[in-house]
Amino acid sequence: MSRDRQVLVIGGGLAGITAALDCAGAGAEVTLLEVRRRLGGAAYSFERAGLEMDNGQHVFLRCCEAYRALLRRLGSEHLVSLQERLAIPVMKPGSPPFLLRRSSLPAPLHLAGALARYPHLTPLQRLGAVRAATGLMRLRRSGRGRRELALDRLTLGEWLARHGQGPQAVAALWDLIALPTLNLPAAEASLELGAFVLRAGLLEEADAGDIGFHRGTLSQIIGKPAEQALAGAGVEVRLGWRVERLERTPRGLEVHGRVGSNDGEDEGEGASDGLSAEAVVVTLPHARAARLLEPLLGERARSWDRLGSSPIVNLHIVYDREVCSESFLAGVGTPVQYLFDRTQAGGAPAGCQYLAVSLSGAEREMGMSVAALRERYLPAMRELLPRARQAKVESFLVTREHAATFRAAPGVEALRPGPQSALQGLLLAGAWTATGWPATLEGAVLSGHAAAARALQTLGIGPARIAPGHAPTSSAAPVERTGAGAPSVVAGGGRP
Repeated sequence: MSRDRQVLVIGGGLAGITAALDCAGAGAEVTLLEVRRRLGGAAYSFERAGLEMDNGQHVFLRCCEAYRALLRRLGSEHLVSLQERLAIPVMKPGSPPFLLRRSSLPAPLHLAGALARYPHLTPLQRLGAVRAATGLMRLRRSGRGRRELALDRLTLGEWLARHGQGPQAVAALWDLIALPTLNLPAAEASLELGAFVLRAGLLEEADAGDIGFHRGTLSQIIGKPAEQALAGAGVEVRLGWRVERLERTPRGLEVHGRVGSNDGEDEGEGASDGLSAEAVVVTLPHARAARLLEPLLGERARSWDRLGSSPIVNLHIVYDREVCSESFLAGVGTPVQYLFDRTQAGGAPAGCQYLAVSLSGAEREMGMSVAALRERYLPAMRELLPRARQAKVESFLVTREHAATFRAAPGVEALRPGPQSALQGLLLAGAWTATGWPATLEGAVLSGHAAAARALQTLGIGPARIAPGHAPTSSAAPVERTGAGAPSVVAGGGRP
């Protein structure tokens, strides 16, 4: 193996998969190390109670060009679907369903008709929502000047309140977008990130917010196809390989770890020989990356702990009959945030319906027992879905992601590092890095592209050879922060 063309990628999530494919596509010899016995990182599936379950109900938007390009690259795009036109069924207990749907008019007029008819706001609140949306379109990132610092000090909720949007309007409208994209309610979320999401996903391009769904399981769409794609690209994948130490050597970087025998989580089979490379791409979650890299990066790595975390809880409910005719819906005036029909993908028994309830920013629910969640949410489902009142609940299961995302609160942007660390050859990737996006599928893929570009630059190799139609494009380049100074713009871009 040519020593100066070797790249080590630590972590097999979307960022690691993307970085490995890019580097291999450019001619580098790549080894990917993953602690688990599967690929996919935080987007994975598992079997429980006879059902195929995703760990979370991930969606994407039409403007998520980098993520969609990766699915084409993996050959799994046929397992997802994309709305022809944004349409969100919104349900409130005791009220008829309302379809929040965009028109064919150009942005921002494409949402005017839906807002004018939206029944969960008063006429005055609807007018205020239009004015607030207009104000959000004027908010722009402008370097590390006073304007951006002001955006990063405020919450989205504070800004909306200053623009006439009270708690009821925020709960009925703005949190429909803030919660699933930022994993925090508007009252707690960063204005800088919230404004970016609302502009990029809803306000600037009419079709940007059309929603994409995973019709298969995440394992079918990401994990298994990634194994095949990486093998086809010549990437050596080592699963069950826990990285424990990273050292700087006179010739580059050396990784030491341990080969596991149980999903990489136990003491395993013993220590492995060190692996050396000129470029190492670390794509671990921020807390794990901080612990691994503190000996090399010091305070900069320790600062990543201040990114915090925000949980997601998913409820998996199987009814003995169909109780919901929508493939997904949003709830207003109910603890049910978003609901997805996973009957076919999950392999529910004949005649049954499997519904997954996704709860973002779920700090309260994290502390509740399964019995308490059942007591709270089954009545809420009966209140929201009248047909559920006569149905029998065959199973009620709960999955919890304690640290599903970093906490997208004010001040967080200053903590997110760019792809290049302070150490030559040591690159960083993951949805928590400075992609310009919150913690999303799109952000993870973008970070992989950015880190791979820097790794190839370190090796003196040209950019990756990506087949036409598989390269990501973007209308919004992510911001790379190289330290306390001004940010620069890196190539690439996209969405959740």
